[in-house]
Amino acid sequence: MAQFDDIRFFNKEEVGVALKSAVRHPMIKTLFQYTFPNKSEEEIKEIVLSCKSVNDFQREVISVTVERVLEETSAGLTTSGFEDLDPTTSYLYISNHRDIVLDTCLINLTLFKYGLIRTASAIGDNLVQRPFVNALSKLTRNFMVKRGGTPRETLMSSKNLSEYVEHLLKKKNRSVWIAQRQGRTKDGNDVTEQGVLKMIALAAGKRPVSEYLNSLQIVPVSISYEYDPTDILKVPELLAKKAQKEYIKSENEDFNSILKGALGQKKHIHIHAAAPMKLMEKEGEAVNQLLQHVVSKLDRVIQTNYHLWPTNYVAFDLLNQTQSYKKHYSDKDLKQFERRLRMRVDMKDPEAVKSFLSMYARPVINKEQLKIAHEA
Repeated sequence: MAQFDDIRFFNKEEVGVALKSAVRHPMIKTLFQYTFPNKSEEEIKEIVLSCKSVNDFQREVISVTVERVLEETSAGLTTSGFEDLDPTTSYLYISNHRDIVLDTCLINLTLFKYGLIRTASAIGDNLVQRPFVNALSKLTRNFMVKRGGTPRETLMSSKNLSEYVEHLLKKKNRSVWIAQRQGRTKDGNDVTEQGVLKMIALAAGKRPVSEYLNSLQIVPVSISYEYDPTDILKVPELLAKKAQKEYIKSENEDFNSILKGALGQKKHIHIHAAAPMKLMEKEGEAVNQLLQHVVSKLDRVIQTNYHLWPTNYVAFDLLNQTQSYKKHYSDKDLKQFERRLRMRVDMKDPEAVKSFLSMYARPVINKEQLKIAHEA
């Protein structure tokens, strides 16, 4: 549909042209060489150009890339919950967001392995300013979320985006992924921005919002990395926020974060998919109240299902100078994390140390708070 032309990913007719250009681009060629280290340039070109659709490209190239990234930079990916989802149903996956590209890549690799419908994924247009990044994003079924603009422009683009999400889910039977917030979680506190739900609900029109959201089959997803390869890159922004100063990104910061996220050590990774949410609209409840309820439920489910690693428990104990969670990590885990801390943070800067530790400790704190709330 023409109304979505400025935000949609490539259609089947456009893929061949895009790939012919991709195999000539030096940066994309480097990616392909990483994916297929034992193949010649001609062999790689043959594999890439044999792809006739986005689905082909994801299966024959991108899934191989992600598998290699996992093999070289992690101690393995484990999953849970996906086995309970229906292979014929399109879902709206809403997850916490720690890594610009890897989050969606890992989710889609998991969907592929379970025979589930893979996602079209939302990505901020600020991240795809470089032409080759833009082309790669459209070749991997990303659609654009427009940032900036006047309040009226923002409303119009949000409404169009909302209608596109519904179009994909219901007309195309295509699953959709969107992060629970704009931008990655920097401080480890995975919370949902109500604006995300408000945008999604815009397409409801005159339909009851709870009924509409239920029809989208919202699946909360929790992604847990034992080590965040971009942890140190997030500290300057955290320090600026703490000092109430404006943080201005460097020119290549997002691109560097993408590379660091892909190639940096992650150790263990776990992804959990919860059951689709079922929402009940109370009589006389305003839309904003309903959305607040949805936000609270998303936060609770995502934080509850976040898999805690030794790094989280070590960080909590170091931050609070306790041994409360000593049984959850070994001396080796403690020494490894302390070494990472010393290598990445100026130990003479207490605020930097605190920010780094808090980033890893926050999921433990969230689980403690959820437990207290449940027992109250």
